Amino acid sequence: MNQLTVRGFGEELAAEMRRLAAQERISLNQAALKLLRRGAGLSEDAERPGTVGASLDHLVGSWSKQEAEEFDAALAEFSIIDEDAWA
Repeated sequence: MNQLTVRGFGEELAAEMRRLAAQERISLNQAALKLLRRGAGLSEDAERPGTVGASLDHLVGSWSKQEAEEFDAALAEFSIIDEDAWA
């Protein structure tokens, strides 16, 4: 197992590592390795041929119950079938 000390990364990258670690409930070390693998094109997604992509994964589960209900209410009108249009 190799060990490497990395210095000089900015607060933005540190914040992303902390966010990823908290979101996935993993250590900062595991988050850093995951981001390094992703940046090098060696991410887990690349290893699974059936994976479409993960660019929207950060949105999954991010809405509150109220936001989800408001969204469903806004789309409800699209569920109404206009019978005359099918005649």
